[in-house]
Amino acid sequence: MDPNTRRGPDESGIPAGGDEPGAPAFGGMQTGPEEPVRTVRLVAGRYLVTVNPLDGSEMEPCPPGERPADPDRRDAEERAEAARAAAPPVPPGAPVHASRTATLEERGEETERLVRLLTRGRSVRLTGPSGAGRTRLLDAVATACTGIAPDGVVRLSGYHRTPADLLYALLAAVHRAPQHRPDREELPRLLAGIGAIVVLDDLEFGGRALDELLDATPECAFLFSATPDVAAPSPGCPVEEVFLGGIGRAAGLRLLERAVQRPLANEETAWAADLWFESEGLPLRFVQAAALLRLRDRPGGAPVDGPGLFAPASAGVPGQPHAPLPSAADTAAPAPLIAGRLGPAAQETLRFAVALGGELPHQAHLPALTQDAHADAALGDLLGCGLITPAGGHYRLAATVRDQLAAAGYADGATARAHTAAQHYAWWAGHPSVTPERAAAEADAVLAAMAALTAGRESGHASAAVLLARTAAPAFAAGLHWSAWERALRHGQEAARLAGEVAEEAYFHHELGVLALCGDSLDRARAELEASIGLRGVLSDRSGAVAGRRALALVADRERQSAEGTGSPPPPAPGAAVPLAAAAPSTGPRQAASGPKTPVAGTPVVASRPAPAGKKGDETAVQPALAARKSATTRRNLTAAGAGVLLAAVLGTVVTLGATSGGDDNRPGGRTTLEQPTEPDDAEPTTPGDTWSPQVPPPATAASATPSQEAESPSPSTDAPTTASATGSPTPTDPSTGPTRPTGHPTEPTSRPTRPTHRPTEPTPTGDPTDEPTTPDPTDPTGKPTGQSPSASDPQTHGTAARTATLSGTPTA
Repeated sequence: MDPNTRRGPDESGIPAGGDEPGAPAFGGMQTGPEEPVRTVRLVAGRYLVTVNPLDGSEMEPCPPGERPADPDRRDAEERAEAARAAAPPVPPGAPVHASRTATLEERGEETERLVRLLTRGRSVRLTGPSGAGRTRLLDAVATACTGIAPDGVVRLSGYHRTPADLLYALLAAVHRAPQHRPDREELPRLLAGIGAIVVLDDLEFGGRALDELLDATPECAFLFSATPDVAAPSPGCPVEEVFLGGIGRAAGLRLLERAVQRPLANEETAWAADLWFESEGLPLRFVQAAALLRLRDRPGGAPVDGPGLFAPASAGVPGQPHAPLPSAADTAAPAPLIAGRLGPAAQETLRFAVALGGELPHQAHLPALTQDAHADAALGDLLGCGLITPAGGHYRLAATVRDQLAAAGYADGATARAHTAAQHYAWWAGHPSVTPERAAAEADAVLAAMAALTAGRESGHASAAVLLARTAAPAFAAGLHWSAWERALRHGQEAARLAGEVAEEAYFHHELGVLALCGDSLDRARAELEASIGLRGVLSDRSGAVAGRRALALVADRERQSAEGTGSPPPPAPGAAVPLAAAAPSTGPRQAASGPKTPVAGTPVVASRPAPAGKKGDETAVQPALAARKSATTRRNLTAAGAGVLLAAVLGTVVTLGATSGGDDNRPGGRTTLEQPTEPDDAEPTTPGDTWSPQVPPPATAASATPSQEAESPSPSTDAPTTASATGSPTPTDPSTGPTRPTGHPTEPTSRPTRPTHRPTEPTPTGDPTDEPTTPDPTDPTGKPTGQSPSASDPQTHGTAARTATLSGTPTA
């Protein structure tokens, strides 16, 4: 129902008794401060969106209890009812030849071929010029395919629709999903189970976009209708091509006789033959030619008024020459000639259609726009004359008609008429009785009015476009026609910029950010929301800024979730390990595992380094629980790798010490043996210096040598560096000649070591050494170091001297 005429309680939204108020209005159409504003809550993917016409739409993560279940399928009766509601209304007074049940001429072969291909599950694209009768042929094929597919036949319109619009329209035609818009991850799952024959008229895209549409609906067979200027399907696309041309000469004559409802005279037959040759047999040209003949039959060429052009006429005798037949130029561009013979209401309707870019308002709006109570009856005359054609759920001017009318002066005052239409639609879209679905069905005419006012520069037109966009955009959003919602917001933003209305411009920026967030366009959402917050901050609009910050916080959360969810856990880097201290020379396993160690020359020092971070652009989505498990596994792998590196370092130290100790065999004094005495389990393990042979110099000489010297070369050196500087700090060694000094104190024994119960076994010499030492034997120390006391010397040297003195029986200082 429509509120234009206010003829009943259902149309005005107010009951007859006036006891209950109507629904709130959209777009701030309050008549008083206490009147509520209509808000709609809908689920869009993972978000719960509240469409608020005042401060802007609000979003929040959808609670589990608010998420709808999978939608139910419609039965055959519900699908038929939805198809009738989506079809354009049949205007009163329309002739029989203009109805969808009219007989087709010479289209039986094409109909059988299309039905046969669709029955086999093949998709077909029907290509033909405008006026070839593609829509009528699609109607016949849809009727013949009833009952073939499980979900029946679905009629859709591609006029000003994107692939996403068509996918959501297909879902709504088969499933009941009120106020629910699945996201791009959930939509393919729901569409995969739809098995229907989809008849799609006025297709406007091809190529990869058509491939996406077919891939999302694997169980559907499509019958597309397009003009030759539309992009062709991509190579390899499984779509059959069928070209539709004109009809034959005999079929054209039959169509012309059925339209004028009388037989043709001889001169009219010859005139129709010339028309067939000039128009290449397009059926639309014969329908327009029939309108010229009917106007010629009226006595005196009187204009059409009252019941209409195609009402039974009592005046005039068919076949009598009232006026000469139209010339070839008139038949090539018949729209001005036909429109000039129509009534004032029909002519004014055509002027509004020209002002709105060829879009014709719904017949319920025509009385209010044209100021004529019978203007809705003029729509039947326009349809019978071939000046308008169906486009989805409404009508538009037929091909080339708008250009013909504009050249004839019907575009004069177009901007003023667009302004009138915008004011009317702004009131109508915010009326309580108008549902969002009804407003979405009128989206093409509403958007055309916005575009006309935004393109103009007359005073007051930009403000009218802002008001219309502010009123209609929330209705489009609530009606789930989101491509129209986006176009309305962009028209409103441009109009608000031209009009200097900063508050309205901030509102449109906010809505564009919410729309981008619903589509996971995070960068665009952030830009729009930040612009809205900045403008509202200038205006001190606290409530609007709070709504923008809430939406911006959702953008930040979504970016963080995307970074965490799509980034793969960092793999363990080769050689990466936990920080390890170098090991001191030792043969005991306990000694190697306790305390900081000094690295040995030739042993690699393993340093820790951070693991590489995961890529942010990785496509694999990881759930939080899986990410936690992978993180724990990574830590365990790093620990195991560190333990392996530690074991390798210890083994390398042992091997190095063995090689170093083996070099003492060349000393003149003999050979050392690394044999440990028996000791209790809790005793401190001994070092290589604790067991010694009497054939070598006493171990007290270790007090004047550094550990690095003992591990560096088997031959003693006379120019070894001192163990400490005069200040008591250790002297650093050259990193190129040997490892660094220990960084910590060794572990002090908790008890005095047990004296060996027997002397070490002396090895039996097997022979004299073959090589003489190249350097003299080290000189025995004559006393204690004079540089500093043992307490101020290196801690490890002091500990070694203390253990050596204990074994030899000499008390330490």
